[in-house]
Amino acid sequence: MLFSKKNDTRLQLLENELLSITQRDMTIAQYFHKVNSICREITELDPQSVITEARMKRIIIHGLRLEYRSFITVVQGWPIQPSLVEFENLLASQEAMAKQMGGITLKSEEEALYTSKNRRNFKPPSKEGYKNADKGKSQPGTS
Repeated sequence: MLFSKKNDTRLQLLENELLSITQRDMTIAQYFHKVNSICREITELDPQSVITEARMKRIIIHGLRLEYRSFITVVQGWPIQPSLVEFENLLASQEAMAKQMGGITLKSEEEALYTSKNRRNFKPPSKEGYKNADKGKSQPGTS
């Protein structure tokens, strides 16, 4: 009896986690893995609570970051819907493309500030090299 009550409590916690999960700073692969793991654990605790691929996809879509909304809308308009694995691959490709184009935000604010500061101050070396490219700039502590 205690085992059953413990399972029911764990099952309720997993259901709550599944309904409130969001991608946040996880990659697409991490997010899909997390949702998959929760669904698998729910099924192990209660074999009658099998979560279908369609429901899993709805849960995943609900928790995706907003930057994927327009892509999701396009995919949902397709006459033949992709399987869950195909859907993950499509989103992972979108994520990779956005990363290449600089569209994905960095995990920490410090990284973002550091990166943007470096990009703004970066100047390719002239034919004479770095030393001459910096000529004329006043250095701190020099006159």
